[in-house]
Amino acid sequence: MKAMRLEATGRLFTREVEKPMPGPDDLLVRVEACGVCGTDRHLFKGEFPCTPPVTLGHEFSGIVEELGAGVTGFAIGDRITGDPNIACGRCSHCVGGRVNLCRNLRAIGIHRGGGFADYVIVPQKQAFLLPADLDPMHGAFCEPLACCLHGIDLAEIKTGASVVVLGGGVIGLLTVQLARLAGATTVILVTRQASRRNLAENLGATASVDPAAGDVITQIAGETGLVPGGVDVVLECAGVGETVIQATKLVRPGGTAVILGVMPQGETVAIEPFDLLFREVKLVTSFLNPFTHRRAADLIACRKIEVEKLISRRVSLDEAPEVVANPPQPGEVKVLVVPGL
Repeated sequence: MKAMRLEATGRLFTREVEKPMPGPDDLLVRVEACGVCGTDRHLFKGEFPCTPPVTLGHEFSGIVEELGAGVTGFAIGDRITGDPNIACGRCSHCVGGRVNLCRNLRAIGIHRGGGFADYVIVPQKQAFLLPADLDPMHGAFCEPLACCLHGIDLAEIKTGASVVVLGGGVIGLLTVQLARLAGATTVILVTRQASRRNLAENLGATASVDPAAGDVITQIAGETGLVPGGVDVVLECAGVGETVIQATKLVRPGGTAVILGVMPQGETVAIEPFDLLFREVKLVTSFLNPFTHRRAADLIACRKIEVEKLISRRVSLDEAPEVVANPPQPGEVKVLVVPGL
């Protein structure tokens, strides 16, 4: 079969590899689509820990082709989405319900073969059924949506709340929709790209802000801004030092700032602890998708989240290395790798 392999930092190739064999508790899944994530680019650059050589791709869905002898609850031909994050279930974090902090966490597409391939092995405990009539491309959005759901849970958005989302990539645009579903009546997206601002407003944002038009904090939280004094919740979805700082400044006294964006390992930002203390700002970080993948799959299945408009293009496995090795194209939101194209 074909697979896109990260051989070492900066070395990414699509090549023929041996088709994997499922173990007793595994599903062999024919991949229908796998999304390119910013984390894949961090992995390529060596900015996020992984164990090469490895087949990348952790945002995938597909069709079950083989079942391990011990698998129950699934049948050949089922469409499934895979939660890539495999917790050990034994360490103190797992026992305490913090599976995303598992000391022995291993992820499909990071530590073991992933979805940028014709086939992927998925342990049955990581697999979740999707409707047979679901668009095959849409299942690939379950994993990023699950991560966004964790951030929304931590934000504790109340009905009527005001929210700012920093970053107009796929995480930001999914988070805009989730914030509205959570009851926020004011949702402002901040991004430089006009196409993404327009898309955000089409998806439910009540306003959007262009950082090039002036200081973001003044435009939103200033005396004549959209929400003078700051908003109830800020969700940082860009993974950029500048927006992390903005998140702490845009939130009102007593409000919550949630960091979802992934910055390169080792990169730092300067914040003022006294300012956060004096305003009693709740600063929270959101990592992975603990117990949210089933909810994400259900939201995708019942079409409560718009994902079709987030698909920028579909590429083959042969084209995938060039996509991952380069920054997103202007206006691009989500690229899907579709084996067989």
